[in-house]
Parts: sequence; C-alpha cells; structure tokens
Amino acid sequence: VQLVESGGGSVQSGGSLRLSCAASEFIYCRAWFRRAPGKEREGVARISSYGTTNYIDSVKGRFTISRDNAKNTLYLQMDIVKPEDTAMYYCAAGTRFCSYREEDFAYWGQGTQVTVSS
Repeated sequence: VQLVESGGGSVQSGGSLRLSCAASEFIYCRAWFRRAPGKEREGVARISSYGTTNYIDSVKGRFTISRDNAKNTLYLQMDIVKPEDTAMYYCAAGTRFCSYREEDFAYWGQGTQVTVSS
C-alpha cells in the first residue's frame, strides 16, 4: 500500500489548509500524525472505515478528518490554525485497531510540511 500526501504549505495564524492523502487501496483505519520541531510524533486525528472519528484535544473544533472510500483518499481540513500546529504531517493507514499507537499502522506517507506564521 502506498500513501501520497499533498496540500501542505505555509499559512498565517487563523487561516486554513487542507491536506490530502491518496492510498493505492482501501484500508480500515486512516489517521494523521505530526512531528513538531524538537518533539515526538503524535497522533492528531483518526477515522475508521465506518466514519468514526477521534481528535486530540488541541485540535478539536478546528480540524476535521474525513475520507472518501471510493477514492481511497483521506483528508484533514485545518481551520483556525495556530503557530503550534507547525509540524511535518504524516498520514498513516492500518488494518488493526484504530488508535494513536504507531505500531498499529503498517503504512506511512512521506510527510508534508505545514508552517503557521504568527
């Protein structure tokens, strides 16, 4: 399974950005992770094939994860972005439990950089 991300870039604080991640085939659980400078990678949002979503507290109400199963594509709509959202964002896909544990995701994208300026 190959994952290809797109949509990263630079945006001002309070702005919006939409990330996409195209997969070569259907996978049960899809998620977005991020790694900020000097920090460990963390899960941001996840969605199951049934559409069940979960977000970490710091992005709730600002980010929206969605998926188009017909296109095997995952999205992350990022609104009201903040400088602390600056990070390399990775999409991940897995067939096991839908969690934020990296070991549950067998497939990873190459990452797309998001930079938020104040």
